[in-house]
Amino acid sequence: MPNRAPLDPTTARWIPWVVAIAFFMQSLDGTILNTALPAMARDLAEDPLRMQSVIIAYMLTVALLIPASGWIADRFGTKRIFFGAILLFSLGSLLCALASSLGMLVAARVIQGLGGALMLPVGRLVVLRAYPRSELVRIMSFITIPGLLGPLLGPTMGGWLVEILSWHWIFLLNLPVGAIGCYAVWKFIPDLRGSERTRFDSIGFVLFGAAMVLITIAMEGLGELHLPHLRVMLLLFAGMACLAAYWLRAGSVDNPLFSPKLFRTRTFSVGILGNLFARLGSGALPFLVPLLLQVALGYSPSQAGMSMIPLAAAAMLAKSIARPLIERFGYRNILTGNTLLLGLLLASLGLVDEQTPYALLLLQLGLLGAVNSMQFTAMNTVTLIDLDDHNASSGNSLLSVVAQLSLSLGVACAGALLGGFTAAGSAEGVESTLGAFQLTFVTIGLMAMFAAAIFMQLSRADGRRAPRPEPEIEP
Repeated sequence: MPNRAPLDPTTARWIPWVVAIAFFMQSLDGTILNTALPAMARDLAEDPLRMQSVIIAYMLTVALLIPASGWIADRFGTKRIFFGAILLFSLGSLLCALASSLGMLVAARVIQGLGGALMLPVGRLVVLRAYPRSELVRIMSFITIPGLLGPLLGPTMGGWLVEILSWHWIFLLNLPVGAIGCYAVWKFIPDLRGSERTRFDSIGFVLFGAAMVLITIAMEGLGELHLPHLRVMLLLFAGMACLAAYWLRAGSVDNPLFSPKLFRTRTFSVGILGNLFARLGSGALPFLVPLLLQVALGYSPSQAGMSMIPLAAAAMLAKSIARPLIERFGYRNILTGNTLLLGLLLASLGLVDEQTPYALLLLQLGLLGAVNSMQFTAMNTVTLIDLDDHNASSGNSLLSVVAQLSLSLGVACAGALLGGFTAAGSAEGVESTLGAFQLTFVTIGLMAMFAAAIFMQLSRADGRRAPRPEPEIEP
């Protein structure tokens, strides 16, 4: 058990608010950027269809550091690390605003990601160690509300800031919020550490991290980086070799980063693999839709941002009906049917063109938001529901990593498809940006549908035990 001293009433009252600030900063940043990509591309003299590295750099950095977050907090203390995380995130935001080239922007996003990777896990760790278990559901529900508001406010706010001021302000907006967060952490967050010091699996961390980086760069090599196919294959082979080496080693050491024993639980295995493949399709959605609206259909940044509101609003509403539906129909039926529906709705965006009624487009995006939210809720819950308390923390950490990694791979894959279809059209003398978007949506829809075969491996009885609270992992 962690060292826990009784909290004074003021500290106990303010901790959830401080953690909520961090949740809001990261949630807002994750959605406000997508609407601004075309404006950023114009200012940096880049192709707006090749800006995915700005998103991938952040997501991949977050995925890399999540496994080490608990050990770092135990080693240096939650107060110091939480303060440093918000400071790093704010510094990265400032450097993003000052960037004058795509390379500088990507480097600044990596710094932002270093802070973002620690903010949420360490924030949850503070709550876990500061309050009795009986209070956790109430407090976690409170601090995740700002996280749900981020996707609702982000695209619209990003569109208006780009149109009225400039894209730099989507990053400068983080500075006053970060300053308040740093002050609040230093004043109210206690320095909590675990009572047991475990040895960090540094070799496993390097092998697992190298696998993620190499595989992601290989995907990027097919798109934005324009690497030769031989080099892409070498990177992909090296990444798979590092991953194989990690799993072989993890089975023979005492405290691996993620134990292979987790996969003896069938619902966990199905949930992790289903998350990986289903998110490859749906993870590209926030990246592709603002580009489709602005680059292919000629929407203004503010119009594109406001068009994303149904997506986020429907996602929030769907959370209230997810649990009753899962309890009524079971995880196998919900995940299999919902995954097929998700793929069909993604592919349906391939029918959108200049003649599509705006109301119909908003309806499509609203349905996508609701189905996507149902997908994440069911996938996240079934992944952890059958793990015992001893494995729950490690399983949740691996689920967080897979979620971030699959989202970054989804964006990389969408960028590669978009670039490939655009190049193929140009080679045939038919330059149609809209046509490239349409083919990309159809393809990622089909990719998402294939994940239904994974969820069909669940039995009808899987997940029928007493439900855990839904893990706090968002798209």
